[in-house]
Amino acid sequence: MRVIVGVDESDESLYALQWTVNNLFNVLINSAAGGERNLLTLVHVHQPSKHYGVGPSAFPAGPGVAAYPSTALVDSVRKSQEQISARILSRALEMCDNKIKAETLIVEGNPKDKLCEISEEMKVDLLFVGNRGLGRIQRAFLGSVSDYCAHYAKCPVLIVKPPKEMAGQ
Repeated sequence: MRVIVGVDESDESLYALQWTVNNLFNVLINSAAGGERNLLTLVHVHQPSKHYGVGPSAFPAGPGVAAYPSTALVDSVRKSQEQISARILSRALEMCDNKIKAETLIVEGNPKDKLCEISEEMKVDLLFVGNRGLGRIQRAFLGSVSDYCAHYAKCPVLIVKPPKEMAGQ
């Protein structure tokens, strides 16, 4: 079985990962299915750097002024994003039992689109995502990765809701 869990810095996504490990992989490992054929892929999607102004790399520097960041600044931002992603995935890997075959993947883009694309490209059997518990209006304005994946992913999607004591924190 090939499974993807979308992971970010939120407690809800880490809860979804823990739920997946406890309720799917530990059962698979202890069953006749065996753990070797199963693969857990932890995916972190970070947003691309924002581009402001008329040029592809211009940003507002004051009234009527556009500044262009140096290559060093752009590289610094990209390196910082990669370090944050690596920390998130490192923490996620620690949550995985060492009996579970796990890999990590960092991609850039819109999380909801990328999770659906990656799950299709990798031909996964199941996509797990956390749920922040947004209301209908918040989902309409902020968007919901889990809602989007449930509608557009080409594989089954399991949305893991956090326990009530964790929701809304």
